Amino acid sequence: MNRALATAVLVSTLAALASACRDATPAAATQPPAAALTNAPAASTLHTNAASSNKVFTVKGIVDHLKENGRIAVIKHEAIPDYMEAMTMPFTVKEPADLRNLLPGATVLFRLVVTEDDSWIQDVALLGGSKLPETPALKSFRLVRDVEPLKVGDAMPDYRFTNELGRAVSFADYKGRPYAFSFIFTRCPLPDFCPRMNQNFSKALTQLKAGPAAPTNVHLFSISFDVGFDSPAVLLNYARRHSGYDPQQWSFLTGALIDIDAVTEQFGLVFRRESGRIDFDHNLRTVVVNSAGKIQAILIGNTWKPDELVSELVKAAAVK
Repeated sequence: MNRALATAVLVSTLAALASACRDATPAAATQPPAAALTNAPAASTLHTNAASSNKVFTVKGIVDHLKENGRIAVIKHEAIPDYMEAMTMPFTVKEPADLRNLLPGATVLFRLVVTEDDSWIQDVALLGGSKLPETPALKSFRLVRDVEPLKVGDAMPDYRFTNELGRAVSFADYKGRPYAFSFIFTRCPLPDFCPRMNQNFSKALTQLKAGPAAPTNVHLFSISFDVGFDSPAVLLNYARRHSGYDPQQWSFLTGALIDIDAVTEQFGLVFRRESGRIDFDHNLRTVVVNSAGKIQAILIGNTWKPDELVSELVKAAAVK
């Protein structure tokens, strides 16, 4: 083979090898990088992978304030299509570093991760500073009761409500029976807030019905503080979606705002209202009342388990 022919063969061989290397390069390496979070469309549903049932949403909002040592951000967010209306809600982070350097008024984009029984936000991106919207002037004063805080051992005052069947009910109707109540609103979709309260009630009722020595006269109340939206008809439809719902043992209540304000205030449950939007930045309280009409227990937050509620209800039923 002469020198010219050998050179031609070598060049041809190298070209073939280069082409093979390009073909073997993973597709991801030749594609442009994934769009940055800040370029993602707001409030779009993203699935992490085919095997995961988690829902992931990209959401835009304005930071209202931070609380609980920087682990919760209260954010006024835009509507999340097919999941949540525009509202102000508290969002938890797994790592406080995700909220570092955020100040009230900051415009942010973040991922909301929702599992079957939990939710949190992550990948919080600062888009810029912004002044919080001015609080709209109230057209009129809202009447409130002057009430005192209640604690374990205090007598439970009477309150009147309307249940999901459109019937008037009051705590006095259940004199001599143990009962428990918690606070919810039907438009809350985050599984670790209102849905968890209802899920715990459902599991507690199931345990009570299965226990041969458990009291049979227990009643549970889920009280809505979204009185303008949660009508008896809305509450009935909502109640029927919950496993274990039995109107003989579990009621969903609405009522006059002055009464809802009063009972929530007595147990340290705080929620805000803002004209023109759903603004329920709220904490959680569940109260157990014994057969003598006195407060047996106050369960704070969302970390208590159905077993704890059952235990308190059994003790409450034994009080004469």
